[in-house]
Amino acid sequence: MEYDNLSICVPAYNEADVIHKTLTDLHEHFPGAEILFVDDGSTDETLEIARSVEGITVLSHGRNIGYGAAIKTALRNSSRKAVAWVDADGQHRPEDLAKVVGPVQAGQADAVIGVRARGSDYKVDRLPGKWVLRIIAQFIVRERIPDLNSGLRCFRKEVIMRYLHLLPDGFSASATSTLLMLKRGYRVEYQDIISEPRVGSSTVRVLRDGLGTIHLMVRILILFEAFAFFTFLSLLQIVPGLIYGVAMAVFTGHGVPVLASTVVISGLLTFFMGLICDQIVALRKEKFEEESYPVSARRP
Repeated sequence: MEYDNLSICVPAYNEADVIHKTLTDLHEHFPGAEILFVDDGSTDETLEIARSVEGITVLSHGRNIGYGAAIKTALRNSSRKAVAWVDADGQHRPEDLAKVVGPVQAGQADAVIGVRARGSDYKVDRLPGKWVLRIIAQFIVRERIPDLNSGLRCFRKEVIMRYLHLLPDGFSASATSTLLMLKRGYRVEYQDIISEPRVGSSTVRVLRDGLGTIHLMVRILILFEAFAFFTFLSLLQIVPGLIYGVAMAVFTGHGVPVLASTVVISGLLTFFMGLICDQIVALRKEKFEEESYPVSARRP
């Protein structure tokens, strides 16, 4: 297969032990592809090693900003019709990347996501958070998502670039891009892959990234289900406030307490805040979409 229309984005942070092999493998197995390496402020020799590999476009942030920021830098500098994301830590095999980019290159899909199948390496301590996040994501899109945040994926560039302003700078860029493709009705396919044990130590920290996962859950809910999220929060205030207020008015005969009125009013303000937020989010998601985009290119 020819790869002249493919850009491969490789974000990296402190991957000196494996980055030479990762880049040389990509250069060897994908002749003609544009390979964009982005160093996200590494403090080891990652950047110097990458610069020693021929046929690679090397970009650098100078300081650590985040995985999503590195992806966005690569996307902005890419020049091909299909763009793939590949982790730099040695987890992804070239043959799996070929499976992922195939349907996009053939025009059969707008996005293809690698699904880590049986036999892939998993970090047990991250499974609970990922499970909860996937449940929330599946509620949002009303369908099953085999792998929400796999680091191996491919998109039609003109599609993913429309939503670049919505992708966060952190690790949640993968999950956000999956939900955007599904919620906006694009053709999304899944390919089974094997994720091998990473080389070196992970940059993910349980406490820091656990809190980050909670933030991601709230962010995703607001981005994709703002009205439902704020309605739920408002009902948590209005219903108890009304029950308490009516009960106190009936049993004491002194009218509705100030506390009950305050809670109900707070709930109403939360509801109207949800209406406004829902409209703002809708405008953000539609910011770079074109009305002329062919309907036939989206899922029915």
